[in-house]
Amino acid sequence: MADPSTYRPKPGTIPTQPGVYRFRDAHKRVIYVGKAKSLRPRLSSYFQDLANLHPRTQTMVTTAASVEWTVVNTEVEALQLEYSWIKEFDPRFNVKYRDDKSYPWLAVTVGEEFPRVMVGRGAKKKGTRYFGPYGHAWAIRETVDLLLRVFPMRSCSNGVFKRSQQIGRPCLLGYIDKCAAPCVGKVDADEHRAIVEDFCEFMGGRTGAFVKRLEKEMYAASDAMEFEKAARLRDDLGALNKALEKQAVVLGDGTDADVIAVAEDPLEVAVQIFYVRGGRIRGQRGWVADRVEEGDTGDLVEHFLLQLYGGESGDSIPREILVPALPADAATLEQLLGEIRGAKVAIRVPQRGDKKTLQETVARNAVQALALHKTKRASDLTTRNRALEEIQEALELGEVPLRIECYDISNLQGTEVVASMVVFEDGLPRKSEYRRFVIRGVDGQNDVASMHEVITRRFRRLLDERSPEAGPTSDSGPMLVDPETGKPRKFAYVPGLVVVDGGPPQVAAAVQALAELGLGDIPVCGLAKRLEEVWVPGEEDPVIMPRTSEGLYLLQRVRDEAHRFAITHHRGRRSKTMVESVLDDVPGLGEVRRKTLLKHFGSLRKLRAASVEEIAQAPGIGPAIAAAIHQAVSQSPATQAPQEQ
Repeated sequence: MADPSTYRPKPGTIPTQPGVYRFRDAHKRVIYVGKAKSLRPRLSSYFQDLANLHPRTQTMVTTAASVEWTVVNTEVEALQLEYSWIKEFDPRFNVKYRDDKSYPWLAVTVGEEFPRVMVGRGAKKKGTRYFGPYGHAWAIRETVDLLLRVFPMRSCSNGVFKRSQQIGRPCLLGYIDKCAAPCVGKVDADEHRAIVEDFCEFMGGRTGAFVKRLEKEMYAASDAMEFEKAARLRDDLGALNKALEKQAVVLGDGTDADVIAVAEDPLEVAVQIFYVRGGRIRGQRGWVADRVEEGDTGDLVEHFLLQLYGGESGDSIPREILVPALPADAATLEQLLGEIRGAKVAIRVPQRGDKKTLQETVARNAVQALALHKTKRASDLTTRNRALEEIQEALELGEVPLRIECYDISNLQGTEVVASMVVFEDGLPRKSEYRRFVIRGVDGQNDVASMHEVITRRFRRLLDERSPEAGPTSDSGPMLVDPETGKPRKFAYVPGLVVVDGGPPQVAAAVQALAELGLGDIPVCGLAKRLEEVWVPGEEDPVIMPRTSEGLYLLQRVRDEAHRFAITHHRGRRSKTMVESVLDDVPGLGEVRRKTLLKHFGSLRKLRAASVEEIAQAPGIGPAIAAAIHQAVSQSPATQAPQEQ
């Protein structure tokens, strides 16, 4: 525990201008990022008597070993820099909101020649317009199915679209008038894009114009005695109204707004947001975060808005944001969001009427989300702590193994040997630090030699990262942060426990590799699959942990994750090898075209299922070569999955 007075800046050295500051620990890792209108009073507040500080602030300043700052011209620049640094350094003492689940989006690929509507999850992509997120994927699909009757745009995959172009016949949706069938030329690209734009405007909340237009066309067709057209328009109007019924009007003035509510306790905070467009709820989303820094509801709202909108495009930000409490720098935040949106943005606390009622509804959702999360988390957090303590006790470790690294070897009948390294911190997977290794020059059946090689390679990298040549050192040892990039040297962290998949031979190989590198003090154990025995170095008998032990369960999870990660890597390499071996004898197909073909289809199974015409669609593949490829893969035996180890 550091004494804050040892790194307190000298009086008068802290500027009074706006700026952003960073606290770093002894290894130069950034642990907290903050901003201030005036740096001097804000930073001075951290160096008062510890008894006067909030417990979380106490922990932060005693963990830190230094503080630095950057002066900026305006408060808006300070907000932007704070967001950038939080995103880059991922400081442990900053609030980080994480989704309580994965939400589906309604996406329109406006960047394509013939845009497609689809339902998906995950990160947003360029050239695609998104609506939502929504609570349930099935609800979006029902709505889209209704709207395709009125806006018959393309909804098929690229493969189905290309196949319909080749055979000159539309798919089923084209026959039942739920697609304008641009694949066979029923409409051209401009006509199809007009349909797409109407669909996007409708989903964006501008619904009244379409309803009125359809009503006008329906009555005109009826007056002209075009009863079949009038009946079709009547059914289209019914489909629109049915779709609108699924999205109840909550704001009568047709406002576009994001309605945000917060539920908090001393340890955690839950945030819920309702996306309202055109007065109707278009989507909902929730986050939960550990409350690791001091601050009131306004501060939490500011951090949330910065993380929510900081990396978004302008069209994702509405003109009005309703919050439970105004941030201290609300005007600055409005200015920043306005610059991103390209138009004015208002952040308000609703006082009465429909907006106040809606926020109360969102607040109830936030309270329920926090209660549900705490029910799950209480058991989970307690279990993880108990598991780590049980491992420490069973293996007689000097301290709780907060960082566990596990290694597994995978091969296919002695070929394509690969290894995996997975990392668990505080009992949870740290996937950003997973690593894969390709083992060469070792007999594929010799798991012991392979384990020795991978342990040697990983911990030699640790020594390289911690060497003086890698960068400067601090009083407590080598820096774990690259001084040039400011990013963590992830291989420089020493694990509290190394787990290998296997028994005494694999454990001995790992211990020998560590000893050869002068790292014999790192604890090692092995977990054998057959009886789930835990082997430790130098012991004739295994450590038998009870079957109900949470510690054994955690070790199994770590081992199984390493095995899964190795097998996934192995299958990808095997698929690539099989495709290349099948195509070796195809005339005119060199290495570059083979790689292009593999990237286009992804696997031998998909390539085998493709027609000559579909193969010819791959870049650089003509009809003659496509025919030769089709013949080669058709004559090759079906892929059998040999046993993986």
